[in-house]
Amino acid sequence: MPTGGRRGPRPAPRPVHSLLQGQPDAASFPRAAWLASARRALTAAPNEAFGPGDPRGRPELRRALADYLARARGVRTDPERIVVCSGFAHALRLLGETRLTRPRMAVESYGLAFHRSLLRSAGIRTVPLPLDADGALTDGLADLDGVRAALLTPAHQFPTGGPLHPGRRAAAVAWARESGGLVLEDDYDGEFRYDRRPVGAVQGLDPDRVVYLGSVSKSLSPALRLGWMALPDHLVDRLLAVKGEREGWTGVLDQLTLADFIESGGYDRHVRRMRQHYRRRRDQLMAALAEHAPHIRVSGIAAGLHAVLELPPGTERSALRAAAWQGLALDGLGGYRHPEATTPRLDGLVVGYATPPEHSFAGALDALCRALPPEQTAA
Repeated sequence: MPTGGRRGPRPAPRPVHSLLQGQPDAASFPRAAWLASARRALTAAPNEAFGPGDPRGRPELRRALADYLARARGVRTDPERIVVCSGFAHALRLLGETRLTRPRMAVESYGLAFHRSLLRSAGIRTVPLPLDADGALTDGLADLDGVRAALLTPAHQFPTGGPLHPGRRAAAVAWARESGGLVLEDDYDGEFRYDRRPVGAVQGLDPDRVVYLGSVSKSLSPALRLGWMALPDHLVDRLLAVKGEREGWTGVLDQLTLADFIESGGYDRHVRRMRQHYRRRRDQLMAALAEHAPHIRVSGIAAGLHAVLELPPGTERSALRAAAWQGLALDGLGGYRHPEATTPRLDGLVVGYATPPEHSFAGALDALCRALPPEQTAA
């Protein structure tokens, strides 16, 4: 029945496609290989594995991780300095509770707001480090009063893309040595590099000053809730005191399965296969943009599961609205900017090309290209 009131604007259609970053291709989870590892792990598990969990994590997994991380990422550690956790966010909470990272922590001026909120809830104020094409300007760390830790994404800056310049890696480690601080290295997608040799972990420069953080959220699935910390020796007992006497976060069977998956070579095979798969996805994205939007510059494409489309100033919001009308879910760069950042504001779209199922990827790219602003011509 008519009410005589003025109608509001029509809502945008519900998303049909998603190019949101942050998750791997769910259909590519290696179910058969994971099941085979689970069976072997369950058969071989000692009886004591079915008792209360060790907060350090199962020794089988810590040994497997120490070998794998040394080989694949250049991490210098041993099983006694690895602590298993339920993912990066869990690790960040635990580190925040050790008080070694208070009262202020340096973070990159573009990053996940969720991580900043976790730190804020632990009583830590985040201080943004300016960014450019070579990553965070770590030579400015010494000028930040009260900063005792720096959270960095050296292999593939999140979300803008590039690796941290070698000189800036060295500067971050030098600052940590001289100040007694810590570098927290978030190696969230370091295994996926496409056009050149992998960038090794900063932790290899100084295992006593760098905490290396990793997980299977990008390489396998965020549903597994498995991550790890390679800690300086002096930090292990303090972190375990915070974590508690028993493992309350990660299941023993998943830990044992991952240990077998790594040691049997299944993890390496899966990573190699997915590296090829995501590189094809990336190349499809680049080809679609070259054909339909050649004026759009793309960055961050040498690694990872997402790319950044750089937009003309002032067009990000309109592009996001256009994407919503195309039934496409994706993020703008503005949502990742630290509210106190001094880095020049960038307009752009963060395109997660790993997310869509194979049958809908072409449709997602079509919707993306239709949402992009046209080429601007000089007046």
